[in-house]
Amino acid sequence: MASTKNGWKSYTVRGNTWGRARLSITYEDGLEQSINYKIIEAESDVIASYGNFLITKQWFNQADPIFKRSPSAITYDNEKQQQVTQDNRAWIAGLSDEGGAGSWLGAIMKQLVQPKKEEVDKLKQFVDSVMFGRIQLKNGPQKYGVKKSLFYYAPDSLPKDTYAANINFKTWSAWPKKEADNLGRSYNYPHVAAAHWVMYRLARNYSGLVEEQSWKQHLIDAAETGMAMVNIAPYYAQFGQMEGTVFYLILNDLKNEGLTEEAARLENEMKKRANHWRSLQYPFGSEMPWDSTGQEEVYVWSSYFGYQDKANVTLDAILAYMPVVPHWAYNGNARRYWDFLYGGKFSRIERMIHHYGSALNAIPVLMDYRKNPGDFYLLRAGYGGLLGSISNITQEGFAPAAFHAYPSTLKNDGITGDYGSGFFGYAVNTSSYILQHPEFGWLAFGGNLNKTGNNINVKLTTAAKSSVYIAAVGLWIGLDADTIDEVNYNTVNGEIRLKLSKANEYTPNALLRLLQPAKINGVGSYAVKGNGVKKRGGYKFSLAKAHTTEILLQR
Repeated sequence: MASTKNGWKSYTVRGNTWGRARLSITYEDGLEQSINYKIIEAESDVIASYGNFLITKQWFNQADPIFKRSPSAITYDNEKQQQVTQDNRAWIAGLSDEGGAGSWLGAIMKQLVQPKKEEVDKLKQFVDSVMFGRIQLKNGPQKYGVKKSLFYYAPDSLPKDTYAANINFKTWSAWPKKEADNLGRSYNYPHVAAAHWVMYRLARNYSGLVEEQSWKQHLIDAAETGMAMVNIAPYYAQFGQMEGTVFYLILNDLKNEGLTEEAARLENEMKKRANHWRSLQYPFGSEMPWDSTGQEEVYVWSSYFGYQDKANVTLDAILAYMPVVPHWAYNGNARRYWDFLYGGKFSRIERMIHHYGSALNAIPVLMDYRKNPGDFYLLRAGYGGLLGSISNITQEGFAPAAFHAYPSTLKNDGITGDYGSGFFGYAVNTSSYILQHPEFGWLAFGGNLNKTGNNINVKLTTAAKSSVYIAAVGLWIGLDADTIDEVNYNTVNGEIRLKLSKANEYTPNALLRLLQPAKINGVGSYAVKGNGVKKRGGYKFSLAKAHTTEILLQR
């Protein structure tokens, strides 16, 4: 036990067994407090299990002549231990909408965090044969349009044994083919754009994972999906989209690649949307009035285009429903009540624990923290949402739509549903954070910290180990490939030393990016000292095969 200057006491708490745990504290005055934890495996192990589950148990690779969904990662019922190939909510079995696209979206986003050749090979088959050409139109006047579902209910035109007799299809959600083929739901477009974008990143930054010459087309397909969203599905595109951050990421990569014409077109369309939000007092409406999902993209574009007043009101709304409390289930948990009806198995209106709103809303919260590193509350709320999003993944790797909060239930939902949208938020936002707190001293979120004299050493513990933010100098360091093993920060001269992992078969090079979103008095711009070659808005390094590669950053 240690004490701070103002009498705060700190304890080291270790989790020994996977699952929920409660720590009870009794104070001198008799007051009792419970602190609730969820103990999981090491972050990298959790993500590895998740990826493996998707590509094995959820991998649908069988004859499907009517709906043509094979091969794909399809919705999974963990209670029945079987894939969900039929449901009276067409989208659940139809590989689109959040509830159907969730599994393949999660599988693809996992490759951004932790690429694995065997998984990438399967997902490339899905992208080339099912996603682009079946879910998304590949030709014709409405090219890049995205369907609402591949599964549909048409008993009069299909063989009588097509549909399961024990499912009630006499409901609005059992869409006929015309409705399933509808291209007008804008929320389906970011899932597809994200898949194209990840394929671009894999082709561009790795050797031998995806055909390296295909990177440009993958990036253009991602951008064109964004263009199609506003042109083919304009009504709902007026709202912030779940995973809409992907269009911001695509725009940045278009600029880095020198694709100025494509970048200008996409930016122009996104600005039209941001200008509309600027005209509204509360600009974060959504498809459903109760949603807490429009805020993510509204914040990102409002901030990007300099509409800070709208970014601020959006952030305020997020912080109003995303609490910081000593409980794993509610800390960083964005308000969600209704989506068990649309993406779950146990259909009930109740507080959802770490539904995809947690990770998606963590994007603007942590983005704002990187601009304002003195606001520790933002880091606590954002990191709670970030890690909360992976807290429900089982040891085997099953990821449910959410956890049921009713005291009589307190368990994972039975199907995967729309979890993938949350994993998108985790994948694009995972990072380690190093800061000096005025009361608690030097802290690391997503790392193990050791202070020796003027040197702060942090060994990263995130699954990706691809980025770290150093609050004292407002510097965000990121890798497009490879991992950061250690960070050393000298508190006197400001030097930062990175240890990058050894080269391997698929990662001969690293591309390092430096961003300084916070402007801190007395801190100049950081740059790489040494032999890094400037490429695509960053620094490219050849990695050593026999040992770690050390990078020195100076200002």
